[in-house]
Amino acid sequence: MAVMEVAADHKGAGGTKKKKPTPGRGGVVAVVSEDEARVRCIAEIVGAMIQGCRKGENVDLNALKSEACRRYGLSRAPKLVELIAALPESEREMVLPRLRAKPVRTASGIAVVAVMSKPHRCPHIATTGNICVYCPGGPDSDFEYSTQSYTGYEPTSMRAIRARYNPYVQARGRIDQLKRLGHSVDKVEFILMGGTFMSLPSEYRDYFVRNLHDALSGHSSHNVDEAVRYSEHGNVKCIGLTIETRPDYCLGPHLRQMLTYGCTRLEIGVQSTYEDVARDTNRGHTVAAVEDCFRLAKDAGFKIVAHMMPNLPNVDMERDMESFREFFENPAFRTDGLKLYPTLVIRGTGLYELWKTGRYRNYPPEQLVDLVARVLALVPPWTRVYRIQRDIPMPLVTSGVEKGNLRELALARMDDLGLKCRDVRTREAGIQDIHHKIKPEEVELVRRDYVANEGWETFLSYEDTHQDILVGLLRLRKCGRNVTCPELMGRCSVVRELHVYGTAVPVHGRETDKLQHQGYGTLLMEEAERISLTEHRSTKLAVISGVGTRHYYRKLGYELEGPYMVKYLGETNK
Repeated sequence: MAVMEVAADHKGAGGTKKKKPTPGRGGVVAVVSEDEARVRCIAEIVGAMIQGCRKGENVDLNALKSEACRRYGLSRAPKLVELIAALPESEREMVLPRLRAKPVRTASGIAVVAVMSKPHRCPHIATTGNICVYCPGGPDSDFEYSTQSYTGYEPTSMRAIRARYNPYVQARGRIDQLKRLGHSVDKVEFILMGGTFMSLPSEYRDYFVRNLHDALSGHSSHNVDEAVRYSEHGNVKCIGLTIETRPDYCLGPHLRQMLTYGCTRLEIGVQSTYEDVARDTNRGHTVAAVEDCFRLAKDAGFKIVAHMMPNLPNVDMERDMESFREFFENPAFRTDGLKLYPTLVIRGTGLYELWKTGRYRNYPPEQLVDLVARVLALVPPWTRVYRIQRDIPMPLVTSGVEKGNLRELALARMDDLGLKCRDVRTREAGIQDIHHKIKPEEVELVRRDYVANEGWETFLSYEDTHQDILVGLLRLRKCGRNVTCPELMGRCSVVRELHVYGTAVPVHGRETDKLQHQGYGTLLMEEAERISLTEHRSTKLAVISGVGTRHYYRKLGYELEGPYMVKYLGETNK
């Protein structure tokens, strides 16, 4: 074991040694092992944090680390997970919020766990002969061990590769990592990435989803139904499952299968609202197919997040802006969420060849920031912008986005232009608290109605309208005439999302300064029942519920019917 002197002897001007500091004075210890010095350093930092929190002071953690490392002669500062692990149980609740790494990860109330399926070829190669012109990754690419549309160097990709794409190892490893970083992991949402999952063989899909649920419950299941049953009663709740797919793999049979998995949200690759662009970029589906799958998915109760790509070939700034206006204003689109991915040129793609020969050029950085700022100004208040750029490392990008903080730059540009972003994420209570230290004060119920995908949508929310802070939301839909799910046929309305925003609170926990579990969800459900009965003239209300939240709806009088939680509405509900 390495041995070190924390305070070396110092010589005076005449070469005589000064007296070594007495152990215990001035924070100096004569000779200790490196491991012991690290333990003492961590204890000192944690002790100072506890004292500061008790006094209500703002403690500079970096300054504490620097001072303690200098005192104990450490070349490497203690990691955050080491400090969190050293917190006494009695002080964790008070100190942990100041130590939590990247608090925005659970600011919306949920710990998001992204996992990847094994690498597989894009299904439309069979019909078009090739992949999309801008798509990296996949078994036939320069990044051969990566999944389709990824490079293998994104954080989620690297975790998946280390786990050899084993779903259980991916899920369990990420949950444990978030827990070590101080996040509450009682409520988890899985995002299933890595290409078109529904194009994979059904046996593999069942194996993958079964292991995700087993990673939460700790049970070894034999099939998906068994895994879902145990997951429902596990200590870690699966409140949602998101699956990435394509419009041509989002039809009736696919939707029914995804419901059995516990899926509640779909991420659908759209990329452009122009038919000519979809054709020229080799998407393998039409824009009309996008409209059809949006309608089918919403009528089944799913939340829809669309992937859109500005700056595609043969599209200029004017066409891009017109495309996004169409996307937000045309009832055939109007999704619940958006991921905005400016086009990147990556080696090995068809777009890279166009770029090399001068037939394609990206927007200049300032022009791209300006475009994103103007697009964000168009986003309606019921839409959430999840991402604004890909997670691909900059060294792999030949041409395209040059900065990793595109959202921040776009919001700054909006301030310069006098524009405001009112999407769901920007207004979330948890995000406002983290970034601006603003908490809601006067909260009231706000209702917005709109038509989308041949259905009547009602967006209910509790908001502080003076500060423009969103506390909770509910998406209610009166389905159209083309419902395919037997549970939703007839006079039925469906709640597609219920979400109260704020720092994640354990399911059975109550913190008086947190917004979750304060009753907003129940109030939103009561209003949804009233609208369904008196305005929609529905006889029942269904909820597409995450597997782990079914117990919550049972308390409100709902029962499981197929994959939905259902309540029959009668005269007593008026």
